[in-house]
Amino acid sequence: MSTSVPADVVRRLRALREEIDTHNYRYHVLDQPSVPDSEYDALFRELLALEAAHPDLVTPDSPSQRVGAAPRADFAAVTHRVPMLSLNNAFGEEDVIAFDRRAREALGVDAIEYATEPKFDGLAISLAYEDGRFAVGATRGDGFTGEDVTANLRTVRAIPLRLADPSPPRLLEVRGEVIMLKRDFEKLNRDQLARGEKIFANPRNAAAGSLRQLDPKVTARRPLTFFAYGIGAVEGAAEHWTKHAELLQYLMRQRFRVAPERRVASGVARLLDYYREIGEQRDRLPYEIDGVVYKVNDLKAQERLGFVARAPRFAIAHKYPAEEAVTEVMDIEVNVGRTGALTPVARLKPVFVGGVTVTNATLHNEDEIRRKDVRIGDQVLVRRAGDVIPEVVSVVRERRPATSRVFVMPALCPVCGSRVERLPDEAVARCTAGLYCPAQRKQALLHFASRRAMDIEGLGEKLVDQLVDRDLVRDPSDLYRLNEATLADLDRMAEKSAANVMAAIEASKNTTLARFIYALGIRNVGEATAKDLAQHFGRLCAMMKAGPAALEQVPDVGPVVAASIASFFSERHNREVIVSLRRRARVKWAKLVGRAIRVGAAHGKTFVLTGTLPHLSREEAQGRIEAAGGKVAGSVSRKTDYVVVGADPGAKYERALALEIPVLDEDGLMALLGDSPSSRQGSSA
Repeated sequence: MSTSVPADVVRRLRALREEIDTHNYRYHVLDQPSVPDSEYDALFRELLALEAAHPDLVTPDSPSQRVGAAPRADFAAVTHRVPMLSLNNAFGEEDVIAFDRRAREALGVDAIEYATEPKFDGLAISLAYEDGRFAVGATRGDGFTGEDVTANLRTVRAIPLRLADPSPPRLLEVRGEVIMLKRDFEKLNRDQLARGEKIFANPRNAAAGSLRQLDPKVTARRPLTFFAYGIGAVEGAAEHWTKHAELLQYLMRQRFRVAPERRVASGVARLLDYYREIGEQRDRLPYEIDGVVYKVNDLKAQERLGFVARAPRFAIAHKYPAEEAVTEVMDIEVNVGRTGALTPVARLKPVFVGGVTVTNATLHNEDEIRRKDVRIGDQVLVRRAGDVIPEVVSVVRERRPATSRVFVMPALCPVCGSRVERLPDEAVARCTAGLYCPAQRKQALLHFASRRAMDIEGLGEKLVDQLVDRDLVRDPSDLYRLNEATLADLDRMAEKSAANVMAAIEASKNTTLARFIYALGIRNVGEATAKDLAQHFGRLCAMMKAGPAALEQVPDVGPVVAASIASFFSERHNREVIVSLRRRARVKWAKLVGRAIRVGAAHGKTFVLTGTLPHLSREEAQGRIEAAGGKVAGSVSRKTDYVVVGADPGAKYERALALEIPVLDEDGLMALLGDSPSSRQGSSA
């Protein structure tokens, strides 16, 4: 080693080699990368630059002279007949221009034809076929020796066990990538989460971890696929290829998957066009890529260009801006959504990722924070793909400072100060002030005014946005304080439109208890449950005073729904809005007798309606059945007691006949309910 080299350079070289070796081991051997590719690439570029400046310091064991990492001892070793080398990277247009210039100068030509294809983000594999039969499959390993994963590769259905060539080569090494498609990766993680098992950070980790299982049965259960992109050794081939693109066509004929986005392009301008084209498609591709690859298409020219220590001179990988980066969690704050859901958000030290500067990333919910063990002050891996909201993928545990702090979900809503509650079967914590909380205001008003709730026609999203944004309406009771002049002054509103909305607001004051309960927007309380509650209690005040045990006496109300109802009415702000609606706005409904439902032939029976009845609308018929103690279901089953049939019935009628379920027309229904013809005629008027 030269004594003229500054000591700090020597120390930095040693530190870089040690750090890169550690990252290689975690990435290639353990399948547990601790830094994003962008950070690894930066370290490697620094190493190459230092070694280029001080070539006498290059050693045989330097990472610059290797491709990956030594194979695991768990697998038998396989020596590659032709080394599986990595590609040099281009990170900007100037790198691509320089690559093309070097290739042209070395070949003595003015322009070069290139084969271009996406750069898969998976696990590099070599498949050896002997006399057309799949014999041995191995990982890249250190580029010269890989791991024998033949048994696992035999479970990957995209890998043919026999070539289709009627006169196959004596030996053919097919090179390619084992990957997991995006949709399969998402399903795998959902299944892993459901079983309480670890989830994978990205499809590359999932593919590598799945392929390098000691038990092939585990690999067989994982949705892996394989894409071919070249060959290694070949002996006794009947075909002789002159172009890389021809070779890929041959592999397609052997029933290998090959990237359909591949192209042939001449000159740097076309290469950069291809880079931009694939970049625009990247988010829509079925698999993850981290760049595109340019290869000199002429195979003889490839031979002339040859190799450097760890990479071919005839190919280069043009990388896209990193979609992952490491940064610091400065704080964790909570956003309140339109439905009251509290979402923790990491406030990040600004970092450039996915082509933009990211300062915030979602943490989804409290369980995700605990599972990933994200703390304030941590160094975290942040991912941003396309237009997807950035998210914290994992914590870099090795860099956790002693001053990091554990996040605690607030007990009170950060927007309105109301109580926060998380039900036993839910992952999301919610603000309980549904009618009052400003964060939930627009959603609460839209639901309150919807057709099946208070039915305020004309009160749509754009009008509600203006009413809330101008602070004219804070809760549903404020709707009844509006006047025509105020409404007419809003955008896209005229005197007639304002008058129509005011008429609809006035008409909504006369409603039913079931509609009013539904309009309150209580979580887990739909129309059917609202009707059951109205019929059971008869009076709103009785329902508001009921505890969970009393609420569970209502048909189809279980512990979760009962807890939602009790929680809603226990919140002071919600009760105040209800009082304002009843006393100031004068919203009213006809009194019910509660439990005293007339017990007749329909009581406790299940009805299904199909077709158009001559006098009753679907809602009127349903209301009469429910008033008599019956239930209306949406589909016919063996539990159905009666099917009510009108004109033009659908498949429900046929199903009723097949199951021999009693069929009623309108007169038969009214007779069963004990209603007179005069009452029927009156209802239809």
